[in-house]
Amino acid sequence: MLEKLPHGVGAALGAGPGLEAILYHQEAAAGAPESLAVTSPAFSDGAAIPARFTADGDKLSPPLAWSGVPAEAKGVVLVIEDPDAPAPAPLVHTLAWALQGHDEELAEGALKSPGSGGEAISLGRNSFLSAQYLPPDPPPGHGPHRYCFQVFALDKALELHGSPIRTQVGHAMKGHVIARGLLVGTYERP
Repeated sequence: MLEKLPHGVGAALGAGPGLEAILYHQEAAAGAPESLAVTSPAFSDGAAIPARFTADGDKLSPPLAWSGVPAEAKGVVLVIEDPDAPAPAPLVHTLAWALQGHDEELAEGALKSPGSGGEAISLGRNSFLSAQYLPPDPPPGHGPHRYCFQVFALDKALELHGSPIRTQVGHAMKGHVIARGLLVGTYERP
């Protein structure tokens, strides 16, 4: 979608809200131990996300895994956000709000996306109001963007309906996050 934006326009866009604005650092998860290990066989923490998993490639969700979920967990939430998008709040790429309360692996393409029908995973609406994985699509010339793969273990399963938005998921999580983990991948449009 943003690939057609002129390079000069992308370079002139301002900075995003920053890492402190992602859900991981907000009140919904405040004080929860950072004890979950979030990994991907496709990229390491702080490294570039392969183009295959972006709007410039196959538009598939990358493979992910998390471990260290406490035994008492009843649910897991996965949120993917871009805090470098030129917007007042992080750009939401994925809200998977009804995952099982245990360690898990998601295969590549497991999340419904423009490149895959995905598995039967309950998804909330991304920033473009679609209940699917929104592949990284930074403006040309805007520099590298960080994509924050946040996993939250909860002491209860969320009772949400349909395709909730970030604020609804965050509100429902408040006071119920018992562990959290973060994996950051980067992508820059050449």
